[in-house]
Amino acid sequence: MSFDINNLRIGIVGLGYVGLPLAVEFGKKYPTVGFDIKADRVAELEGGTDSTLECSSEELAEATHLSFASDSAALADCNFYIVTVPTPIGDGNRPLLTPLKMASRLLGSVISKGDTVVYESTVYPGATEEFCVPFLEQGSGFTMNEEFFVGYSPERINPGDKEHRLPSILKVTSGSNAEAAEFVDAVYATIITAGTHKASSIKVAEAAKVIENTQRDVNIALVNELAMIFDRVGIDTEEVLEAAGTKWNFLPFRPGLVGGHCIGIDPYYLTYKAQQLGYHPQMILAGRRINDNMSLYVASQVVKLMLKKSIQPSSARVLMLGLAFKENCPDVRNTKVVDIVNELTTYGATVDVHDPWCDADEAKHEYGLDLVAEPQNGAYDVVIIAVAHDEFRALGADGIRAFGKETSVLYDIKYVLPPELVDDRL
Repeated sequence: MSFDINNLRIGIVGLGYVGLPLAVEFGKKYPTVGFDIKADRVAELEGGTDSTLECSSEELAEATHLSFASDSAALADCNFYIVTVPTPIGDGNRPLLTPLKMASRLLGSVISKGDTVVYESTVYPGATEEFCVPFLEQGSGFTMNEEFFVGYSPERINPGDKEHRLPSILKVTSGSNAEAAEFVDAVYATIITAGTHKASSIKVAEAAKVIENTQRDVNIALVNELAMIFDRVGIDTEEVLEAAGTKWNFLPFRPGLVGGHCIGIDPYYLTYKAQQLGYHPQMILAGRRINDNMSLYVASQVVKLMLKKSIQPSSARVLMLGLAFKENCPDVRNTKVVDIVNELTTYGATVDVHDPWCDADEAKHEYGLDLVAEPQNGAYDVVIIAVAHDEFRALGADGIRAFGKETSVLYDIKYVLPPELVDDRL
């Protein structure tokens, strides 16, 4: 069966942080349908607005061949589909593959002979062929590599990063057979200026993605553990890391909270597969335990500082500066700031959360938090810098200290301020 790159009609399933930039880039060159099950998401994009802030109104307007839909019938005329739905974790940190199942069933009902379906969602090695393809085959009545083809090209979007955009990030590609792999690679090469890397199999491409973030998770866990050790020694972690960093091959990782949709989740996909095969990962899960508990460690450090200043946690007012999982980004998925809030409230403290980047309705829906639009000066016993938004950096030490009472505690998780201007930092 021949592949025709000159007759592409692209269908993107899922218009979040990953899917929308893809739809925009392809929509500059090819007839492209951006599909999402959320009608309100489609409506805002049709109005030229992206609430994730990944694409500007100007960028949306540049995609002149792009249309949006929440009705799957709009996908029927496409012949090259890309699935970009989320892959979260559920109870017991097990992969939650329901979005992938729904997307695969949907596409199984619309694909035609000769079509190609590419998955970008992060999964464990083998998931595309073992989990997704059966739904495509059942829904369509076709057989992979006979009537339709499959590929996997892991997403590498970094939410909020305006320097590393989709076209400038090298793309790993793969296909269900040699011809499909060539075709998938060629299609992506038309929009990726940084180039492509064609993996030998779908499983290799899946594994490459999942270890990218697993490696980062383990390295962050190491420096988080070092931070806890250096606190007991009585020395500043950042100062130690700067000194060690004078050696050319020292890796510049920093301690912090590990949230978001990638680093704190992807390792569980790999460990799930490993355990299915009878191997119990040790280092990966040890890193996960450390990083998952850093919010509790921060909360305990803050409570100790409060007690040293004779501030009773049970009656304290705390201001949390930041809710998003990273700076200059509205994404609150799997944010670990919430764990600090919840832990401090168990002590009886009242915690206000302020984040100029985050949507108040989303914070309320996801976590039951009512964001504070304008924190009151001089009202707080504790101020915690949880996210390094530019707005908080611009306030400086005086501006941030102004939120607190005269004897308040200022704790800096993200190294926004010099060490001598805060009571402590991670």
